[in-house]
Amino acid sequence: MRILVTGGAGFIGSNLVHYLLGPAEPELGQEITKVVNLDKLTYAGNPDNLTAVEDDPRYLFVQGDICDPELIGKLLEEHDIDAVMHLAAESHVDRSIDAPEQFILTNFVGTFQMLHAAKAHHAKKPGFRFLHVSTDEVYGSLSPEDPAFSETTPYAPNSPYSASKAGSDHLARSYFHTFGLPVVTTNCSNNYGPFQFPEKLIPLIIAKARRGESLPVYGDGSNVRDWLYVEDHCRGLFLALMKGKPGEVYNIGGKCEMKNLDVVRSIIEIVNDLLPEGETRSADELITFVKDRPGHDRRYAIDCSKIENELGWAPRENFQSGLRKTVEWYFANDDWAKAIADGSYQGQRLGTLG
Repeated sequence: MRILVTGGAGFIGSNLVHYLLGPAEPELGQEITKVVNLDKLTYAGNPDNLTAVEDDPRYLFVQGDICDPELIGKLLEEHDIDAVMHLAAESHVDRSIDAPEQFILTNFVGTFQMLHAAKAHHAKKPGFRFLHVSTDEVYGSLSPEDPAFSETTPYAPNSPYSASKAGSDHLARSYFHTFGLPVVTTNCSNNYGPFQFPEKLIPLIIAKARRGESLPVYGDGSNVRDWLYVEDHCRGLFLALMKGKPGEVYNIGGKCEMKNLDVVRSIIEIVNDLLPEGETRSADELITFVKDRPGHDRRYAIDCSKIENELGWAPRENFQSGLRKTVEWYFANDDWAKAIADGSYQGQRLGTLG
């Protein structure tokens, strides 16, 4: 099987590439003979995420833009791609508030270009499949009493980021219903784990707590998120690609709702376990509440019973086990974090242009 992954140098994408070139084969009995990773290498794309697989003969990295239809068509044809796993996206809500244009271009226009090229490729390759990877943020915000998001929850995006992803989901649906393109869509909850860019909550708090710096928490810290360990997500994505019914949507969640404030306190506890003897961090001294961001959704929660019942997926990590693995990974990978902090990772952007 030959798979094109878009956004494979980012956080979830790089974990997916590692997964596809590792345990994916015995899990579903599917031989992965080629993984082509198409990534533009924006600020969140990091070649260091893929050091462990760069010499694998099954792996090819291509630096390029999903808004480039000629490049997409060339990759699909030249590598005889059997499936696309489309993850490339701008994903940071704060950045979408400050500068929404790039989110519309990448998330909406880029997804259109991917779908349109896939439509032409599918006409010559009937067994082709397309996985569109999205977010729970398209569903909007929940109150504490609301049931968790399901696949039939109406869309109600509240930020430019989530609106751009909602639009891309509708495009994916339309290409199935209008053109018969075998598209499967997944909507996931908040991911965490290795290789996550340090602007996100969990790696940011790990780094700051380790240094004993002030820990910024939006509002009163009571915003609730459903946390999903990234390797569990990758297993779900591959299951959805291989076994999901075309035209269907599958929500993937960690079944772990946590207030942001409780997440921060949990990180501090694990950091204290790993600090040198005699060092400790006080949550009460470090946590600083900052002005809430505009349109900040209060609660996300995923009902993942459909993918559990139909495809046999379930998360293997609970929040405490996954969080400890994550904190330990960041402690063990100082060079990775340092290269991002000083910007040197941007000087390592290598790859073929197709």
